Amino acid sequence: MHAERISQLKKFLEDDPNDPFLLYALATEYVKEAPQTALTYFEQLLLEHPDYVPTYYHAAALYTDLDLQDKAEEVYKTGIIKARQAGDSHALRELQTAYTNWQFEND
Repeated sequence: MHAERISQLKKFLEDDPNDPFLLYALATEYVKEAPQTALTYFEQLLLEHPDYVPTYYHAAALYTDLDLQDKAEEVYKTGIIKARQAGDSHALRELQTAYTNWQFEND
């Protein structure tokens, strides 16, 4: 977690509170050292910006890390649908692969 980068991102977010990338960037900054804070940003993204496809992969992985398996599965499935709808083949492949691995590990 880089305090300077987080500070800058928060400043940008004050200027443009509806920018999903800024929320996403903050969430990814917090993932390792403050996962609950990261989760708050990911959940805000899922609620307010459901079509922001990059959220799904990382949010599902964080739910998995926090042992919230039902939420992880729900987010993987929704992300796959959203990536397909967006025509984002790269994100679709990543989500499908991650979800398949998740299923294997959670059977």
